[in-house]
Amino acid sequence: MVIMETPCQKAVWDLVPAIRASLAIELVNKGQSQATVAKLLGIAPSAVSQYILGKRGYRIEFEGETKELIEKLAQELIDDKVDDFVARICQICVNARGIESNCKSSFGLEDLGNKEVKLEK
Repeated sequence: MVIMETPCQKAVWDLVPAIRASLAIELVNKGQSQATVAKLLGIAPSAVSQYILGKRGYRIEFEGETKELIEKLAQELIDDKVDDFVARICQICVNARGIESNCKSSFGLEDLGNKEVKLEK
């Protein structure tokens, strides 16, 4: 039996944490405290600390357009100009993966094709 990692697993385990880490580092480099970064990103202050220390989300370094998207999002978070944070993270993820996007920032049960699944917020 061959067990294969799906692209979504790779994104969840490696890419999204690397995006968060880069975003946290960019926010700190722009003068935000770790506590403020945690609030802006909706994560624990300990996660921010681990990102900054390279203990978490360190496997990928971004460059080019993806890095620019992260820098732009960081500044817009500081300026409180982000309408849909999830959509912006999806945009960065799609850019980093070099794929066409059909991501949605939110989805309902109908998108899952299983009416017995319950989503919790």
